[in-house]
Amino acid sequence: MITFLEGKLEADWPGRLVLNVDGVGYEVFVPLAGDGAFGQQGQTTRVLTHFHVREQEQTLYGFATEDSRELFRLLLTRVSGVGPKVALSILSGMAIDDFKQAVVSGDATTLAKIKGLGKKTAERIILELGDKVGVKEAWQAQSGAASLSPDQAAQNDALLALLSLGFKQNEAQKAVKAAATQGTAADEILRSALRMLQS
Repeated sequence: MITFLEGKLEADWPGRLVLNVDGVGYEVFVPLAGDGAFGQQGQTTRVLTHFHVREQEQTLYGFATEDSRELFRLLLTRVSGVGPKVALSILSGMAIDDFKQAVVSGDATTLAKIKGLGKKTAERIILELGDKVGVKEAWQAQSGAASLSPDQAAQNDALLALLSLGFKQNEAQKAVKAAATQGTAADEILRSALRMLQS
């Protein structure tokens, strides 16, 4: 898997860019973002990636932040009927925090305003992410992060990361709870929880 690319930004068009990494040009599809989200043309930049393989094509999708890549992967793996193009439209059409708030509050009308997303798909996203995967509670806790202790915030971050990797909510919660006794930082909890879930 290609986790990130670091190289010279050769071209930056709406929705895609070309990165020159040691003489190899990589075309990367990205969410529509403000100018300069990936740096200026000619400068060295780092792009977080998701390598998507299908029968007829292999495509790189790029992200400026870990949050946007996690949400992209969560949509791909957990919502039926949502492919990379729709997931990219969601990231292009709404700020991540606004998207999470719409899912938490069950606001399908707001989600349906995103280009390429109809009301049925918006309702499916709310049902499958909120009710089946169980990210609602974690996103609610994240939005009220100011009231969370540092330990609770770290556990919540680790839980969201496990959900985006495809683990079931109840298994992920148990692993995070057990792992929290061994460390307090989110990355320590995540590593310990992953070891438990994969053993």
